[in-house]
Amino acid sequence: MEWEDYPDADDGVEHTVVGKVLRLPSLHSPQLANRRELFVYLPPSYATSDRRYPVLYMHDGQNLFDRAISFGEEWGVDRTMEEASRHGLEAIVVAIPNTGDHRLDEYSPFRDSRRKGGGLGDRYLDFLVETVKPVVDRTFRTLPGRASTGIVGSSMGGLISLYGYFRSADVFGFAGVMSPALWFGDRAIFDFVEAAPFAPGRIYLDVGTREGSAALVDVARMRDLLVRKGYRPGRDMVYVVDEGAAHHEHAWGERLGRALEFLIGTRQRARRARRTTSRPQRSAG
Repeated sequence: MEWEDYPDADDGVEHTVVGKVLRLPSLHSPQLANRRELFVYLPPSYATSDRRYPVLYMHDGQNLFDRAISFGEEWGVDRTMEEASRHGLEAIVVAIPNTGDHRLDEYSPFRDSRRKGGGLGDRYLDFLVETVKPVVDRTFRTLPGRASTGIVGSSMGGLISLYGYFRSADVFGFAGVMSPALWFGDRAIFDFVEAAPFAPGRIYLDVGTREGSAALVDVARMRDLLVRKGYRPGRDMVYVVDEGAAHHEHAWGERLGRALEFLIGTRQRARRARRTTSRPQRSAG
């Protein structure tokens, strides 16, 4: 497996990528019996330091960096990360593209009889945990522990992120759950989360007011469930209702900076503070 620079400057396509993004052309999934490419964003300081970085595993990877390959509008994750780096917040982002026709199947462990999809979510998470993460940890300077490993997505990607946070609590220490499709599979995610053991970490949960009344009710219900489980608002969980926002990549990209500030910003500042206070202090004399 060889990683290559993305995009190829000679491909004649107008790309919108900023910063350093690498592409792995094809990775086999023994769990799902298919193949897909991967994209990895590296923070600005990666090439000039020996630091290790937290990692975000993000779904719908073709929609995150480049309008040329996205389904509609891109998130602009690369631009958000470049801006965040100027404020001292840096992370590696692993973008896992969906497989088109099998997206619903892979992004939900629950079958949905109306949509005739779902059911492969556990295999997809096994792919992330057993195949993708080992490749990323071997190749890049990651912080591989759960406290520095997150799972982030929107819509069906939000559903599998929330499920994955509890299902693979030994791997993922934080989750970005953006406009989650909590309705899928007859809202089975509610019973699953209620029965799951409390997993220490951080959960960012949001929804836009233009996503419909059912979505607003569902996400508020999930917020209340998480609070009852022990997730303290502002400490372990942030809940955002975005006034005027629709169910759309642009809205998710606009909210990503706030999500990252909560999920990894506070931890990075605390780590820098510990390093500073642990250094020997020079005498003023």
